[in-house]
Amino acid sequence: MRREDGRPGPGDDVEAVLDELYALPPSEFVARREERAARARTRRRVQDARRIHAARRPTLAGWAANLLRRSRPDEAQRFLELGRALREAYTTLDPSGLKELSAQRRRIVSEMSRQAAALAREAGRPLSDAVQRDVETTLRAVLADPEAAAVWEAGRVEGVLTPPSEFGADAVAAVPPRREATPARTSRKDATTARGKKDEEAERRRAEREERAARAREEARAAEKRLRERRAAREEAAAALERADEEEREAGERVAALEEQLTRARTERERTHAELGEVRERDRAAEVELAEAEREAAGAARRAARAERDNT
Repeated sequence: MRREDGRPGPGDDVEAVLDELYALPPSEFVARREERAARARTRRRVQDARRIHAARRPTLAGWAANLLRRSRPDEAQRFLELGRALREAYTTLDPSGLKELSAQRRRIVSEMSRQAAALAREAGRPLSDAVQRDVETTLRAVLADPEAAAVWEAGRVEGVLTPPSEFGADAVAAVPPRREATPARTSRKDATTARGKKDEEAERRRAEREERAARAREEARAAEKRLRERRAAREEAAAALERADEEEREAGERVAALEEQLTRARTERERTHAELGEVRERDRAAEVELAEAEREAAGAARRAARAERDNT
């Protein structure tokens, strides 16, 4: 439906359409894309139709990464913030600090990729080992590359995002420190003053680097802790679900057994009720026959008494 002012109506906004498309499983993407593009063309929104038609179907790994972004918004936001802190830290830390952050980064990426695999499995589309590795590569790129982070934040990953090669402890450690140029001619006093200022500036930069590194390490530790807590809660919920399923199955079996017993009892009751009716009918007939026999016996006794009197 088109508004009177010519703007797209609800559900027609091209950004909303793209969000809808990239939330779909890959198998449903193309058909829905063509449907939405055709509707935009019908409503004379040519540019929107072109944008929609140009959207590429995501790979299974891209879809899983988008699913993780949409299904875990709070964790995804913290992951994006951690990426910003790590990128800053990687430009300032010494090799030992980089080694620690790299280890934390690997653990966090591994845990996030496991969450993506679990979500995909729940959605009925389990990931192979190769696809899960592609998800891990994409998540590493999100931490390393601002452009990749922006794509994932929008939830529109199409394929595997690759981290830049320089984002690593070896590459960063290999970069020589920058050296500031000094004037060719300076007086002894000026040189002393310059050295003092240079030392102060170096100390200030060192303090800033240490502060950023400490903040990045703390954020990484906090992210690891949250991921561990989430994983433990998920495992506990899975165990509770398994117990509930087992209890439901056992209860169902007991209900089925009781229903079977009830059916047999009803059948037995109907049978005994029918037999009771028959017995009552026979009892009534026997009662009538007994009364008749009693009357006949009484009459015969009277006749025998009269005959006895007549003989005497």
